[in-house]
Formats: sequence, structure tokens, C-alpha cells
Amino acid sequence: MSAVLELNAAAPRHFLDLKDFSAPQLRAMLEDAARHKRTRRGAKKPLAGKTLALIFEKPSTRTRVSFEVAMRELGGDVIVLSARDTQIGRGETIADTARVLSRYVDGIMLRTDSAAKLHALAQHASIPIINGLTPCSHPCQIMADILTFEEHRGPIAGQTLAWLGDGNNVATSLIEAAARFGFTLRLGCPPAFAPSPEVLAWAREQGADVRVTADPATAVQGAACLLTDTWLSMADSADEALARAAALAPYQVTQALLAHAAPGAIFMHCLPAHRGEEVAAEVMDGPASVVFDEAENRLHAQKAILAWSLG
Repeated sequence: MSAVLELNAAAPRHFLDLKDFSAPQLRAMLEDAARHKRTRRGAKKPLAGKTLALIFEKPSTRTRVSFEVAMRELGGDVIVLSARDTQIGRGETIADTARVLSRYVDGIMLRTDSAAKLHALAQHASIPIINGLTPCSHPCQIMADILTFEEHRGPIAGQTLAWLGDGNNVATSLIEAAARFGFTLRLGCPPAFAPSPEVLAWAREQGADVRVTADPATAVQGAACLLTDTWLSMADSADEALARAAALAPYQVTQALLAHAAPGAIFMHCLPAHRGEEVAAEVMDGPASVVFDEAENRLHAQKAILAWSLG
């Protein structure tokens, strides 16, 4: 995949990572997302007659419900498949799965435990593939986050955002967004949980103002928005979970940490949240929190992505 997606009428319109798109392409999707939100009731049905396959190798609440509702509200239909519903885990290759499903449905959303599977699916499918989450990135979430930020604080270009905790897949997509949307990003992470050096290098080559610090107060100084994510992975053992929690404890988003941010700063979390771990309950449930607007906006952002990919 090229650094900026070149539109080719004959090629499927995959939505894999934010770095694959130009800033105007992503901005057009966000504008469409806002339009879908304004006209949700009584909206047109641009995907009538089309079917989306949702494949979940990792469980989900928001991703499944938001994609299923989005597709139905756009007039289309969905088929939901878990890992036990496919033959991939029984020896069928990704390539064969991609070729077969391309004969049945009009697009595939994959939420997977392997970025390699996502890219192999896109390589061999003749229909659009959408990244619903991999261990490396979560672009649909960040599109919803930017939509949410701009609803509450206006244009994101030139603003400062702060990420706290693990430099994980969500942080990676946020770094890519900083390069495309022109905001400053500060990541407060312990050295062992810093973001990918390759992703940081790419963003800086693109001219992005992205900095990493081990000091959480420095990361949030003057920021208009604080973002975090759960510290724990479903794959973590009990010992791994304890070690991660100990290393990340200083990065918990508390009211005291929020006080270092800009006046009126907002708080985001992609959910599910663990109050008392990565975020204090007083922040999660307080006036700065926009997490439920953010969760709703997954629906609207993904409508725009679906309309772009399948429309």
C-alpha cells in the first residue's frame, strides 16, 4: 500500500490505515460523517442491496454494534462471523478465504489478532477490506475521535493533544492522524511502552509535531484533549497484567493530571474503560469526559468509511 492512496476505479477501496490516505481524502470522510450524523433519521440508503461481512477474531461490543447499525442504516445488510465460523483456523489460507468471500459479499470488516492477516486479506480480495482493529492500528477509532474533538473544540489543526499510557495500536493511529490533520501530539509513556520507532519516524518525515516523554505532566501541559486506553490486553497473563499495571500507574488520568491541561480540556477513551486503573472515576464520569459522544461517533465515522469504500 502506498503512503497516500491513489484512487483507481478498478481497485477495491480498502480502509486499512490512516497513513494510506491524503489529508483531503480523510477530511472529506469526516465531513461526510458529520453529515450522516445530522441526517441520521430519514437519511438516504446509498448501500441498499449491498452486504458487508463482519469477521471477529477478537470480541467486540462497540465495533460490532456500530458497524452493524451503520450498514443497516445505509440500507445494506450484514453477515457476522466469529473465528469459529470460518475455516481460517482450520487450515484454509487467507488468500482462499478472500477469494471466496469476494464472490459472496461486497466488503469485509476484519477485527483481528494479526495485522499480517488484514494485509493478506486485502492483497487477495477483489472487494474493499476495512480495518476494524489489529494489534498495530485502529483507524476507525481515531476517525471517530477527531469527529468528536471538532464537535467540542473546533478545528483540530494547530491544537495539542496528549496521549497517556501504552503506546499501543490506538496511539499508532493517533500518530498517523497527527501527520494528516496537522495537530501537535505529545505521548506520555514509560520507555518500555513507547510507540513504535518506525511509526514515529514516519510521522516526523511527514512534518508532524509528535513528541514522546516519560513525564505525564509534561505530556498534558496545555493540551486541549487527553486520551488514553486500557492498560491490559486480553492476551495478558496475570503476571503480565500486574507488571503492566505497575509500570503504567503513574500515567493514570486523574483530576490532578487534568489540571495541567488547557482550560476546558476534554477527555477521551476508546472504551472499555477500567475506572481506577488508566483513568480515575472522577475524570471518566466528570464534566471533561466526552467518551460517550466518542463512542456514538464510531457509528457516524464508520458510515462515512463504508460509503466511501462500498458506495
